[in-house]
Amino acid sequence: MLSDSLRAYIAGFLDGDGCIMMQLVRRKDYVFGYQVRASIVFYQKTKHRPHLEWLKRKLKYGYVRDRNDGMSEYTIVGIRQVREILVLLEPYVRLKRKQIALAHRICEKIPKRVTPKSLIAIGKLVDRYAELNYSKKRTNTSEVLQCFIDKRVTFPRND
Repeated sequence: MLSDSLRAYIAGFLDGDGCIMMQLVRRKDYVFGYQVRASIVFYQKTKHRPHLEWLKRKLKYGYVRDRNDGMSEYTIVGIRQVREILVLLEPYVRLKRKQIALAHRICEKIPKRVTPKSLIAIGKLVDRYAELNYSKKRTNTSEVLQCFIDKRVTFPRND
């Protein structure tokens, strides 16, 4: 278990050099064509990669990679893992409180059995999330998802 002071430190790191993301991701192998992906990413110059490796050892999830622009990223992906980390850090986070609250709402809405209706409702929450992160290149929106489902899902639906 992480100490309170370590959780506070990591929360500050997340506030300053991190990002919490909820995204709609196109997946050809998924029944409704899209997945809701949750991620937490910490950024540092590559010369400070050992610090990201240390953080990975503390949080026990994810991977560290070097980008081509002299930066490194420590990324945690997955609804369960992200939610677990957010619960640990939430009491100490200051700048990203709205992102955490909305991430919890999105995670709670993901049913065991996804329907087109539930996926679109979650997609609308993900759209609101993008506004909190100043998303620039976002192309997968609930509107795109709705169009995809309207065009592709032709079997009888009980939603």
